Amino acid sequence: VGPWKGVSLLRRQRVAIESLVLRARLDGEDGVLSVGVRLRGIAAAVEAVALEVSGPSGAERAELSVEPAAGGVSASGELCLPRVDRWWPHTHGEPALYGVELKIATGGAAVTADAGRVGFRELEAGPGPGHDVEEDGLDLHLNGVRVFARGALWTPPDAVGLAPDAATLRGALEQVRAAGMNMVRIPGTGAYESACFHDLCDELGILVWQDFMFANLDYPVADEGFRAGVEREARAVLAELGQHPSLAVLCGNSEVEQQVAMLGLEPELGRGELFGELLPDLVAASAVDAPYLPSAPCGGSMPFRPDRGVANYFGVGGYRRPLEDARRAAVRFASECLAISNVPDEAGVEAVMPGAAADVVVHHPRWKAGVPRDAGAGWDFEDVRDHYLRLLFGVDPVELRSCDNERYLELSRAVSGEVMAAVFSEWRRSGSPCGGGLILWLRDLAPGAGWGIVDSAGSPKVAYHHLRRVLAPIAVSITDEGLGGLAVHIANDGREPLRARLRIGLYRDGEQRVGEGEREVGLQPHDALSLDAEAVLGRFADLSYAYRFGPPAQDLVVATIEAEGSAELLSQAFHFPAGRPTATEAAERLGLEASAAHDAGGAIHLRLRARRFVYGLRIHAPGLSAADDALSIEPGGTREVALRRSGRGEPGDAIRLSALNMRGRVTVPVPAPPSP
Repeated sequence: VGPWKGVSLLRRQRVAIESLVLRARLDGEDGVLSVGVRLRGIAAAVEAVALEVSGPSGAERAELSVEPAAGGVSASGELCLPRVDRWWPHTHGEPALYGVELKIATGGAAVTADAGRVGFRELEAGPGPGHDVEEDGLDLHLNGVRVFARGALWTPPDAVGLAPDAATLRGALEQVRAAGMNMVRIPGTGAYESACFHDLCDELGILVWQDFMFANLDYPVADEGFRAGVEREARAVLAELGQHPSLAVLCGNSEVEQQVAMLGLEPELGRGELFGELLPDLVAASAVDAPYLPSAPCGGSMPFRPDRGVANYFGVGGYRRPLEDARRAAVRFASECLAISNVPDEAGVEAVMPGAAADVVVHHPRWKAGVPRDAGAGWDFEDVRDHYLRLLFGVDPVELRSCDNERYLELSRAVSGEVMAAVFSEWRRSGSPCGGGLILWLRDLAPGAGWGIVDSAGSPKVAYHHLRRVLAPIAVSITDEGLGGLAVHIANDGREPLRARLRIGLYRDGEQRVGEGEREVGLQPHDALSLDAEAVLGRFADLSYAYRFGPPAQDLVVATIEAEGSAELLSQAFHFPAGRPTATEAAERLGLEASAAHDAGGAIHLRLRARRFVYGLRIHAPGLSAADDALSIEPGGTREVALRRSGRGEPGDAIRLSALNMRGRVTVPVPAPPSP
């Protein structure tokens, strides 16, 4: 075992910083930064050290106490900044950061050392001091506000070298942020990430769940050499991560306790000295401000029970439970969830077997090689997706794949996204006990229909866009409450009050409006609201089609929230009381109209209008990245979507549109951009 990743030899002419520990905390409205640093003078002895901190609320300077230490000096002290701007995850506010510099006097010269950036925030694992994570689940509160944590397990863009450049890392994390996600988990099956990664998470307001790199094994903690290595590793990790405000959770391992329990072994073997004593003691000694979990999953009578502690929930997903199980399971926090074989777009399918037709690719062993499968299982995660395809769309997946491969792929892309959106709608509603969920996983490691919501080339799959809408800071969703009708849920995660108009529209035969209701709604910052849809309508309409007093009066229910005083669409959700549309129609019958135009910033704006309901409209534009995709258009509605260069090939002169309920494709010419 030797050096790993890049190694640099640095020449220091005046002073060397041998160790640096920064810890930021809040004292009321003030920020307090503690520092401990060991320095070695090279040309001359270190005479004095000062700490300077600057950020959105101003700048402060404090002289540090300097004492002799072996081979140099140690300096320590605290600095107080009055009324600091707090660091928030991007979904809830601004991730305010403060730059830190050390001013070092040595040999009559002044040396400035960049010590990075810090953020000030309060972090709790639950709403109060009596909260027990292993019983009550993880329920993160930042700055006194409950944060529904949503995101995915991190899979690095460079899965082989594990050393992507800063621009690639930024692009991947900006993609996370754009999806409305506010957390990534670095699992114990992977590798520790770079300082650049954590700096970017600080900047972009993305929370980090950090596993120590242990998973699924019985580790020899009684061996002195192994134990010493663990201590060195853990101390180094904690020293590196402790100053990052984005660090939200530290976890001992991935699935050790689960594996012990499922094998029927003594529970003590799952935690033991390593995860129950050594690592939590090291975390406590480091003064890192993040809760420690011994394992993921953990808690309850069995560590994998979803209604206690932290669980890996695959009821909806691998275990093929109905969508209602997302509520019945009473998930407290899903450290992993929703592992489904997500089909990539055409380019991702072609990447499996370049040059081969799609109807050849999906029947070839190379395709199956890219589909995840649990060891020893007689099924894979494509079988899981096919189960929900049959459940939600009422089709025979084998027959459809054999006879109409293109239709099979389009419905398969859609179904995993609809399943994920339905689950997160349940978990995010105001009455849910769930504190968050992390999808397994973010990005595919190889071409094919892997677990990733982004393919191996970095292109979002359809599931990504479904999630982006339901996870947005301002979002509306609909849940079927059976005899209780339909509930409409509105979330306002941001720091500003929301004043909006909620509109409920009822439609029959994809076009005829048979009912409508409106209500002005007001939500405070970081607030959520649930309403009975029929209370908004002002009458009983059997919106869930549970009473069934005859045929359904409507086959489409649309919930829309629009900005107060304007028609700006903030969020929209759709429900199908009589089942999802399965028939296809010509674009002319749907009344679909589209045009494209350039703006001054270099984007292309695609304007859409439809007379009838358009379901799951796809935007096919190689070389371009659409801000929204796989979207639906309310009857008589309009939408506008911005497209920008993706950096993957040159854009063409046309955009092509398809939809789940439309035959063929519509071509939209793209005019030449205006001359500079």
